[in-house]
Amino acid sequence: MKIAHIAIWTNNLEGLRKFYSTHFHCSASARYENPQKKFSSYFLSFKDGAAIELMQRGDITEPPGKEMTGLAHFAIEAGTKEQVDLLTETLEKAGVRVFSYPRTTGDGYYESVIMDPDGNRIELVAQR
Repeated sequence: MKIAHIAIWTNNLEGLRKFYSTHFHCSASARYENPQKKFSSYFLSFKDGAAIELMQRGDITEPPGKEMTGLAHFAIEAGTKEQVDLLTETLEKAGVRVFSYPRTTGDGYYESVIMDPDGNRIELVAQR
């Protein structure tokens, strides 16, 4: 088994589509619209088959305010340690917020953490 996709609610559907497509080379599906439910979405696919579903609905407007139970982050494998360093630097120069700079964590991952435009945490990890 493998994870097919993760889903993210957003109030900035086009902004997140552009962010992930630009910085992580995801290909975006056509925009899906369900006018009855006031729901719109995109599927963003990575080359390896994993995907992110970006979703927007008119009645879901408030982001969580602080740490909570549930999804804390997701990780994108960037390749080597050098590629993690380079991607982190490139994203920071593009105005992306770096939450933590590249380092080896206590559990042995080499990673940095960035924030998408909605404040979702994304770990950029090296292959193990």
